[in-house]
Amino acid sequence: MRRAAKHRPRKRNFEALETPSKLGRHALLPLDELKPNPRNPRKHSREQIRAIARSIEAFGFNAPILIDSNKQLIAGHGRFEAAKLLGRSEIPVICLDHLS
Repeated sequence: MRRAAKHRPRKRNFEALETPSKLGRHALLPLDELKPNPRNPRKHSREQIRAIARSIEAFGFNAPILIDSNKQLIAGHGRFEAAKLLGRSEIPVICLDHLS
């Protein structure tokens, strides 16, 4: 019978990573500073927004919204609307300066 090979973690070359500004910065930003993307292809129904809001209430805001350097939403429009519904003043975001 063959023995399972031991899993050895690969060595990572951290010097090869891009500069920290390109990796994304985490922040808490006021909702009124963020701008939804008018060209967002995904539309959420009121029921979907309410379901996302219930999830945020139950489990917390575990998936930050992605924004560009102009504070326009890249991803997370449903979470943004749910946060507004919940009356949140700030939400966690990741700023991806290299995307627009």
